[in-house]
Amino acid sequence: MKHIADWALNVAEQRGASHCDLRIVDERSRALATKNGKVGAAADSESQGIGIRVLANGAWGFAASDDLSRTSVETTATRAVDIAKASSHVKQSDVRLAPEKAVIAEWTTPHEIDPFTISVEQNLDLLFKIDAELRSVAGVTLAETNMNFRREEQWFISSAGTNIHQTKYTTGAGFTAYAFAGTELHKRSYPSSFGGQWQNKGYELIHELKLLENARRIGEEAVALHHADKCPEGVFDIILESSQLGLQIHESVGHPIELDRVLGMEANFAGTSFLTLDKLRTLRYGSDLVNVVADARQEHGPGLGTFAFDDEGVPAQCTPIITNGLFTGYLTSRETAHTIGSNRSGGTLRAESWNRLPMIRMTNISILPGEKPLTLEQLIASTDYGILMQTNRSWSIDDKRYNFQFGCEMGWEIKGGKRTRLLKNPSYSGITTEFWNSMDAICSRDDWTLWGTPNCGKGQPQQVMGTGHGASPARFRKIKVGAAYKGT
Repeated sequence: MKHIADWALNVAEQRGASHCDLRIVDERSRALATKNGKVGAAADSESQGIGIRVLANGAWGFAASDDLSRTSVETTATRAVDIAKASSHVKQSDVRLAPEKAVIAEWTTPHEIDPFTISVEQNLDLLFKIDAELRSVAGVTLAETNMNFRREEQWFISSAGTNIHQTKYTTGAGFTAYAFAGTELHKRSYPSSFGGQWQNKGYELIHELKLLENARRIGEEAVALHHADKCPEGVFDIILESSQLGLQIHESVGHPIELDRVLGMEANFAGTSFLTLDKLRTLRYGSDLVNVVADARQEHGPGLGTFAFDDEGVPAQCTPIITNGLFTGYLTSRETAHTIGSNRSGGTLRAESWNRLPMIRMTNISILPGEKPLTLEQLIASTDYGILMQTNRSWSIDDKRYNFQFGCEMGWEIKGGKRTRLLKNPSYSGITTEFWNSMDAICSRDDWTLWGTPNCGKGQPQQVMGTGHGASPARFRKIKVGAAYKGT
């Protein structure tokens, strides 16, 4: 691929670009789904192309093409420079890039089984077995399953001499049981909602999730919700299980720390942010137990935000976001680092594909587990009265990421340290900083899971990106609780 890159780099330099980087991407994806014993979706696609980003006259230009011939690559590089020069006429100031050493590297997602070596027939056979097991539960009216794989091979080459070859594998799977009766529809999802669990792994993740083994239980829970009591309304202590806390992190921590939102450079899909620059290292974001990091390193785990280098050649890093409750960091790029007095990018610039301009994206935004041994059952045992909430069903948050409401699929009332009655449609609401300051307990490492969110939308044209969120179950004091659906 080096010769293709040289065509672009040479043209960009000849036409006046002060910087040029490019990504050649070869990707393949497979998406399968079933619905009530039939194939609901089946797609196997491949895509290859080049995206060229340049700086000229202090402004960005970007162009892309799926044609890797010399004529096309040189034309695309020319177009990128022309766009940069046109953009320079309306720039407010010159783009400043934080320095980054040139590197030559190669990296592949650690995996045991290449998912594309498993046949579609084998994939569907497992999904149909799960589907049948769900529908064998009396009262389940709709069963849905899904399985997804992606391989992205990328070459990143820059005019500074960087040459990085990365290959990333992603696997995701899950299922949902729906039970419709009278005027009520209840659902239970596994391992989580909105697609299940996704990680940067090979096919081995499918075995680890024990999908078929959990299908009957999930179907029975969906039916049982019809006989559950309505969630009480009031101000109570709540315990959020791991996947729900992961989504809470995504919406009320992950999006507001994107520095391009803070600076007003981006507002699509999630608005801007209440975390203005004056709040850095001054805002009490949460209680002393709240420690959140943005960690793209492999040692953090196989999250959808794990890689060796971001899409401008910056190595994966761990950035402290909230430290003992204090707000300490943003997600940054080479262009934005200087705005917070940093001399290096945090390594969070990523693009959905070769035909999209990289932008600041969440990596793995995770809350660190508690240091003292504490299991979920021990946390419940130490709660006099409260509501345990499991698996997200709905969410809403304002365009500053400050006021929110979340609904969950299932809840349990806790009395005297024990689970008592099953509750349907529990919801909770609050204000971001008040909520995180109310956290008074979090489970330890044994209950910590790194969840994958494969469908985070941002930008225009829209880019859908995978992010990771590690969390252990945690307790929050005096939270406003209600029923998400008033009629049930």
